[in-house]
Amino acid sequence: MKSYPLLSTIDQPADLRGLSRTELKQLAQELRDHVLTSVSQTGGHLSSNLGTVELTIALHHVFHTPQDRLVWDVGHQTYPHKILTGRRDRMAGLRQLGGISGFPRRDESEYDTFGTAHSSTSISAALGMALAAKIKGEDRRSVAIIGDGAMTAGMAFEAMNNAGVSSANMLVVLNDNDMSISPPVGALNRYFARLMSGRFYSAARQGAKSVLKNAPPLLELARRFEEHAKGMIVPSTIFEEFGFTYVGPIDGHDLDSLIPTLENLRDRKGPQFLHVVTKKGYGYKLAEADPVAYHGPGKFNPAEGLKKAAPGKPTFTQVFGQWLCDMAAKDERLVGITPAMREGSGLVEFEQRFPNRYFDVGIAEQHAVTFAAGLACEGLKPVVAIYSTFLQRGYDQLIHDVAIQNLPVVFALDRAGIVGADGATHAGAYDIAYIRCVPNLSLIAPADENECRQALTAAFEQQHPVAVRYPRGAGVGVALQPELTALPWGRGELRREARGSGRRIAILAFGTLLYPALAAAEKLDATVANMRFVKPLDTELVLRLARSHEALVTVEEGCLQGGAGSAVLEALQAAGVNLPVLTLGLPDEFVEHGDPAKLLAQLGLDAAGIEQSILKRFGAKLELVRPAING
Repeated sequence: MKSYPLLSTIDQPADLRGLSRTELKQLAQELRDHVLTSVSQTGGHLSSNLGTVELTIALHHVFHTPQDRLVWDVGHQTYPHKILTGRRDRMAGLRQLGGISGFPRRDESEYDTFGTAHSSTSISAALGMALAAKIKGEDRRSVAIIGDGAMTAGMAFEAMNNAGVSSANMLVVLNDNDMSISPPVGALNRYFARLMSGRFYSAARQGAKSVLKNAPPLLELARRFEEHAKGMIVPSTIFEEFGFTYVGPIDGHDLDSLIPTLENLRDRKGPQFLHVVTKKGYGYKLAEADPVAYHGPGKFNPAEGLKKAAPGKPTFTQVFGQWLCDMAAKDERLVGITPAMREGSGLVEFEQRFPNRYFDVGIAEQHAVTFAAGLACEGLKPVVAIYSTFLQRGYDQLIHDVAIQNLPVVFALDRAGIVGADGATHAGAYDIAYIRCVPNLSLIAPADENECRQALTAAFEQQHPVAVRYPRGAGVGVALQPELTALPWGRGELRREARGSGRRIAILAFGTLLYPALAAAEKLDATVANMRFVKPLDTELVLRLARSHEALVTVEEGCLQGGAGSAVLEALQAAGVNLPVLTLGLPDEFVEHGDPAKLLAQLGLDAAGIEQSILKRFGAKLELVRPAING
């Protein structure tokens, strides 16, 4: 077990505020090593956390947390924060069932002032906290720490626009990890940042305004001169126009620069903006060289680094990526769109092969959807590759800009259902419910890899919007057919017919839960239908099974309220059919992080759970009295 002489003494941020600058630098080395060791044993986000070690130490050293509020954007950069705020010894259970979350959570620590995992929310939340302090007459500061990628979202600029006219005592820290500062420029910026954040500059600035306020032309001239003079050294103008006082850029790994600058800004009134430059993976050469590969690795040996995984079953993401390339080669109208998720959504090869038809719009889901609508208006066939949980952020655009106009946009919804270690914030639990209620919009839930390929082809052939949902990870290993064959539109299929004379139970499976449903059916001698389409629902198949069985069971990896089971119940009611129906799916609660297989078992959505739920509802012998069914 590694020894951390200084880190082992830090149980809360107050413990590090008495450390000397030399000791803080030693603490940074120990903290970085602890992050690397912990993530290598559990998996998780690495590059981003190695890049925020010094910044985290400086923030907790200067600000009086938790009285002062730190709001971390996205939250995948908060492992150093967690370690310094009493969770050092809990890192062994990071992102595991029953362990601590990989993101900030208010119910986990008083230092996690705002729960985050989606991007670009920090400035809005910190502004709310700052103005709440003002209303309540409390003397505290609010700090938003936002990455440069998160600044691509419109929400961040909406918040800045509001904050700039609010006179809120808040600080926005831009953690810029997509550029570097050369040594001479870094030294100059370090001096300039300290000068601009200090009392002399502030007093001189305000004094000049007072002197010149009675001479508006001179005041305007001075203001423009100040902006342009600073603009020669720093990219301040855009942030100053929002009403912030801009400071930076400074080296985010230099505690000798970070601490005095933050100390100066802590005592400044009104909205402040600090631009710090960090390097993803800092301090671990392998992660510095390839921050993308080390963004969210699984378990690995830090001394050896990541090893190339042995070829295995293709993931659904890989199936989508290959389909996209194959369809693009066939149809030049296809364009691929991603909101900053090229690797995660499987578009790497597509970008390489079809660069003129690839668009990464940044973390801007709303724009991604409406951008696709604009392309569709001109006869192109957009495919929006987006996580289920992130399409929630573009829901108005999905309805207003795509569905109402009935535009042929394909939405490839990755990470549908349970996602595992990322937990409730990233679970694709709601797409069935929020999509099937929208007119003109169809939804397909393929059961396996080859069916996913066929579902995407069927979606692409339509002249209206269609979403295809598929889970994270690999399927059961069904072989892929090379040809681009479409599923029969709106049709499910029987995958198993009961062999006994009773024909009592029929299971209607939506998506990849078809396979545990088939396993349960073998034990119960039940009929199983692979429904494939949530909308349009294969009502003919539903009614046929209802009239030949004594009860129906629906199975889906999505929320029950408004889900596929609800669609079946609505179809039966519309047809005047009355028989027992058991709906199985995700409960009306947020599912915690953990291993997906364990979570599905815990929720009763594995083969054993499905079998037990049916037995509990309908009896061990399934001896039911068949109700009268009209028709």
